[in-house]
Amino acid sequence: MYTNRLFALLVVALLGLTGCQSARPDGAPLYTQVVAADQPLASQAGARMLEQGGNAVDAAVAAAFTLSVVRPQSCGMGGGGFMVIHLPHAASRDGTYVDTAINARERCPGGVGSGTFEASTDPTASTIGGLAVAVPSSVAGLLHAQERYGKLERSAVLQPAIDAARGGFIVDSAYMVVAADTIEKFRAEPSLQTRFGFLWTTLLKSGGVREGDRITNPAQAVALGEIARSGRAAFYSGPIADAIVRATRDAGGVITHQDLQRCMGSGVSEVPPLRSFALGHTFLTMPPPSSGGVALVQVVSMLGLRGADRLIGVDEPAFAHELTECFKLAFADRAAFMADPAFSPVPVHGLLSKGDLAARAGMIDPARTHGPERYARSSVPAQSRPDHGTSHVSAVDRWGGACAATETINLSFGSWVCAEPYGFLLNNQMDDFTTRRGASNAFGLTQSDANAPEPGKRPLSSMTPTIVLDAYERVEAVAGASGGPRIITATAQALINALVRGDDAGAAVSRARLHHQWMPGTLWLEPLPDPVDAARMTESLAAKGHAIKPAKGEAAVQLITRRGVQHGESLATYTAASDPRKGGMPAGTRAE
Repeated sequence: MYTNRLFALLVVALLGLTGCQSARPDGAPLYTQVVAADQPLASQAGARMLEQGGNAVDAAVAAAFTLSVVRPQSCGMGGGGFMVIHLPHAASRDGTYVDTAINARERCPGGVGSGTFEASTDPTASTIGGLAVAVPSSVAGLLHAQERYGKLERSAVLQPAIDAARGGFIVDSAYMVVAADTIEKFRAEPSLQTRFGFLWTTLLKSGGVREGDRITNPAQAVALGEIARSGRAAFYSGPIADAIVRATRDAGGVITHQDLQRCMGSGVSEVPPLRSFALGHTFLTMPPPSSGGVALVQVVSMLGLRGADRLIGVDEPAFAHELTECFKLAFADRAAFMADPAFSPVPVHGLLSKGDLAARAGMIDPARTHGPERYARSSVPAQSRPDHGTSHVSAVDRWGGACAATETINLSFGSWVCAEPYGFLLNNQMDDFTTRRGASNAFGLTQSDANAPEPGKRPLSSMTPTIVLDAYERVEAVAGASGGPRIITATAQALINALVRGDDAGAAVSRARLHHQWMPGTLWLEPLPDPVDAARMTESLAAKGHAIKPAKGEAAVQLITRRGVQHGESLATYTAASDPRKGGMPAGTRAE
């Protein structure tokens, strides 16, 4: 089975058959400092900060606030996110060395409990409307990062976003894909056009939005201006907070001023990043409640333990099978153990211990895949001693500082609820909780009861902001992605392409990819134009028992890779790429 011509046009990620063969294609630019975001205005906003003497944190924060304007379908002030920061002495505000992770994930409102959604008769309660909204933390997190670690004034960092809101952005094909789907839903149920009027009239132009249109948002410019002047207090108290509470309440939600005040005071936590050595490199990534960091480390570590990286370029179907099995093992653990560690113990050190990784890697059968029960654990791994709708921004500055920031409002256009009259949409992050026991969420993910909603709790996430260092603690790569659970698999594959294959950033993000999340038992493959190699790949994987379906490029990676110090140059140089699956373009200072 799976040998017909349709599946012959499919291929696994990392095959090296997409036409991106060279380490750096002729003419690909090198940068001494650069930002990669999935919309050009956001990358340019970050680059402006670098040109003004800002560091990678300033650049990432400027890009993230600008994305709130130009990628309203993906992220914004009404959402939350994670950030991983690496700053050598010269890059930091006060000359200290910084390795840190910032958790600005949204929190469950005080009025929602573990049985709230099960008691609701509305099957869309966790995805559409006010009850779907978790307490937004993005503004608190971005300002915390910039004020503590950035070099520039807050007003300068927010200015590009204010400019973008006033001047507008041009609708591109990535925006139209999401807009067209949303318009179809609104036309099928006309009452939505009234319930979610800002989304319908402003962002969808009453169903008439087209590629090439300009969308302005002066209302959001007002909110951004207030934040630039007064900081987080402007968002979590006063008129903007009133608008958030009113909008969620009018749409059936329960967020209160007390929820927002708690977020302003304690909505951001700073922890050491997960730090692990694999495939010859040091990975700095996000700990729980992100599941992405743990899963990423598991995957690259198991590949290294099995020596599967040596199959690259030698036996690509065998490597594809090994990679898929690593993903299945990691996602089975995600479903069983991942949650907010402030509420439920998460056995991070057990999952990442050498013994456990070796045991899990040893379960991989090179001859075939197996049913889901093989990958699920019967017991919790023993703890060891400590060895710890989305958009992503990767940034590197002239001093070798790096920032990986992933921001989200969850599904496309979030909950569809707008905090009027301030022009930003609110998230539907409550769907990332286990809202109904035994049921999968909008991404098809099955999650444990430990991830059930509780007041103040953060939902599980797949966001995977990651910085990779060499033996001298120099930045080798900065990566992250959008795309729900595909964030994990896409980020892992882009990094493997760069670190093991030696791809430059453009080649690394452009190769075809695969995705498997354990449940459902499907291997998604992106298409490849060469039917002969595709047929060999799909036939090999099908013979091992994989159920194959075509993927559509649902994840988008933003990647920066270090090319080293070139002859006659004093600064390191980097390649940068914004994933062609979503658009965008990096911006920065070109190497001479």
